[in-house]
Amino acid sequence: MAKNPSGASTSALGRVATWVATPQLRVRLVMRAVLVLVALLFFYYAATAPRFFSATNATNMGERTAPDIILAVGQTIVIISAGIDLSVGAVLAFSGSLAAVAYCYWGIPVWPAMLIGVASGALLGLINGLIITKGRIPDFIATLGMSLTARGLGLILTGGLPVPSHLTAVTLKAYLPNEVLWLGSGRILGVPTGALVGLLIVAAGWVILKQTGFGRAVFAVGGHKEAARVSGINVDRTKIMVYVLMGLLAAIGGLVLSGRMNSANALMGDGMELQSIAATVIGGTNLFGGEGGVIGSLLGALIMGILLNVLRLHNLQDFAQKVVMGLLIIGVVLFDQLRRRYGA
Repeated sequence: MAKNPSGASTSALGRVATWVATPQLRVRLVMRAVLVLVALLFFYYAATAPRFFSATNATNMGERTAPDIILAVGQTIVIISAGIDLSVGAVLAFSGSLAAVAYCYWGIPVWPAMLIGVASGALLGLINGLIITKGRIPDFIATLGMSLTARGLGLILTGGLPVPSHLTAVTLKAYLPNEVLWLGSGRILGVPTGALVGLLIVAAGWVILKQTGFGRAVFAVGGHKEAARVSGINVDRTKIMVYVLMGLLAAIGGLVLSGRMNSANALMGDGMELQSIAATVIGGTNLFGGEGGVIGSLLGALIMGILLNVLRLHNLQDFAQKVVMGLLIIGVVLFDQLRRRYGA
């Protein structure tokens, strides 16, 4: 019996009409088409990037992405608690610079100097938490103010110069210690030390969120603050601890970044707060709190790192890279909101 081509065509058209019958379905279709197009472009430019698949490039990506992974873990916990931290890049720079100044100029031994740097990050995080909870100031305003403050303190501390600097040879007592250099550019069985530190922090973040009472409190506070308060959770203490942890991780990221650069300065980490937010959202964390996880943020940070690596291998100018990353952040947040609104 002969087939009816017109009937098959009508059936296909009917299925298409069903797919786009409502605004929600049309939005889902467009979103999926855009996602496929972006993925195809991404894979094309990755495949055509010079030396992208080399072992050396993979190692370099591991080193470069390590601080982003560390910050993404902290930012994930902050965002799950329905907060946001715009100071992480500045805190990273200040803490890394303080540790470098303590060792190179003040003559403090390496481990106490590193401890000073890490403690300074936790202290700035504590101040953020207290301002937000006790001062009742919105998270983004408090942390934006802290970003400017930490950046300014770092510039005062270093005189606006890298640490160590040949311009300060009179007061220079030592160069960056091998322990810090090893954190940023060392190897363990061929794997960058910084990348392994990042993975350990991801594992610790997963345990904190999934296996501890503090983690459950973070989800509860982010999901519904008043309900969490009624259920007996100390909301203010939870928020303060979240920001202390974020400051601590930012300081560790500062040490790793200083080791990779073989110096510290008060301007490093510029834009990393936005990259950490983008990595967190790409990983599936709800920007309004109560939902997310560090494994997704790890994947988000890796995607961001690979994208930047591809842009550099294609010799795209730094200014153009900022344009691409800015558009990516806007697109990711917009895509996430549309996905949640229309269930795509």
